[in-house]
Amino acid sequence: MVLKIWNLLRKKGGNVVSIEGKKCYVRTFQEKDARNLTGLVSRNKYFWSTYEPLNRPEYYTVDTQYKKIQESLYLMSSQREFTFGIYALGTKDLIGHIALYSVKRLPYSSAFVGYAMDETYVGKGIVTEAVELIVRFAFEQVGLHRVEAYVAPENKASIRVLEKAGFQQEGLLRKLLYINGKWVDHYMYARLDE
Repeated sequence: MVLKIWNLLRKKGGNVVSIEGKKCYVRTFQEKDARNLTGLVSRNKYFWSTYEPLNRPEYYTVDTQYKKIQESLYLMSSQREFTFGIYALGTKDLIGHIALYSVKRLPYSSAFVGYAMDETYVGKGIVTEAVELIVRFAFEQVGLHRVEAYVAPENKASIRVLEKAGFQQEGLLRKLLYINGKWVDHYMYARLDE
C-alpha cells in the first residue's frame, strides 16, 4: 500500500509525517532535531534505565543522535520504520519519542511500537494518545494488520498505556531482554486492525 501522507509530503519536498492529537502531536524526526533529542535522552537517562539498558556515554551526544536520526530517515524512505518525536500540543517542546519499527509485510503485515516519555510528562495521558496516533497511522496509512509491543511485567505505567490504547496481552516471553546486568521477562501485547 502506498502511503498517502508520505507521498503528499514528499511531493511538497519534505520527508516529514506529522499527526496531531488533542494533547500532543507526533512528527518524524529531522536532522535539525538532533540537539533537542540529545537533551531528551540525556535528561531521562536514569529514569528510563529502569526498563531500558543504560547506554555508553557517547550515546548521549549530538553526533550520535544525529546519526540515529539519519538512520531513521533512511529506514522511513523504505517504509521499514517511522521514528517520531512527541511534542506538547501548540509548542515545539520535545517531550518523548515513539517508533513504529520492524515493519513486516505479508504474510505478517505487522510492526512493533516502542515509546519513552520525559519524566516530567508521565501520567498525563500524553503517551497513550501518542500510541493511539501511531497505531492509527500503522493501520490507515502503512496498511498493517497488527501492532505489537513488549513490556516488562513490573512496568505498570506502560501496561496501562497499552491497555488504554486497546492492546491485549498475549503471553509472557521469558528472559527476553538483557537489561543492565540481568535477563528480564516481557509480556507480549498486540492490537489488531479489526
